[in-house]
Amino acid sequence: MSVGFRVFLKRNLPDPALVEAFRSLPPANVADCMGRLCALSSQIKLLSSPAAPIMAGVALTVKARPGDNLMIHKALNMAGPGDVIVVSNEGDRSQSLVGEIIVTYARYKGLAGMVFDGPIRDIDAISKMDIPVYGTGTTPGGPYKEGPGEVNVPIACGGIHIEPGDILLGDADGIIVIPRRDAAEILAVAGKFSANDAAKVTAAANGTADRSWVDKTLAAKNCEIIDAVYDE
Repeated sequence: MSVGFRVFLKRNLPDPALVEAFRSLPPANVADCMGRLCALSSQIKLLSSPAAPIMAGVALTVKARPGDNLMIHKALNMAGPGDVIVVSNEGDRSQSLVGEIIVTYARYKGLAGMVFDGPIRDIDAISKMDIPVYGTGTTPGGPYKEGPGEVNVPIACGGIHIEPGDILLGDADGIIVIPRRDAAEILAVAGKFSANDAAKVTAAANGTADRSWVDKTLAAKNCEIIDAVYDE
């Protein structure tokens, strides 16, 4: 049986125009339209250049053995423009999963980004690159190339379920996962939400923001407001 050591060559893919449309929306706004339950762990941070573009791409998933990158290499051979290689390695932090050579080749192939639930190395070089690369940190300890592992299967990365073909949207805040099946509906809602959010920023900047909702919410929850000094 090949379960645990297999590669699926095909994925169900979203419309490229749909993926590109998300690039203009802040991940935070899109997340607010998804119950705020779609963001990868805050341990996974942007490690490449802060000037890297917004990451909007399609998940090419890798389930790797802790500290091993054999299946990452296979995914890199398969990946093309617009893909995001996203890797689960059971939360291991002991070995780096990629370094400058792999990221340089990923950039050459036009990948939209790379996401690792683990550390990388060669940060001096990668921190200057304009391809989005996310990971949990750095270590000079390199990976093994033994396997097993799987490519293009459902994974959990940063505590979030990801299926091959899902849309990954990331910026300096972090990454969210947009399920492929729901992407068109989410885009329609998120576009309107983002416009409304921009208006709120303007109101906050010029002092016209309506803050009355705070006291209304506290009253509805029966919070006691005491016009006195606390005295033991």
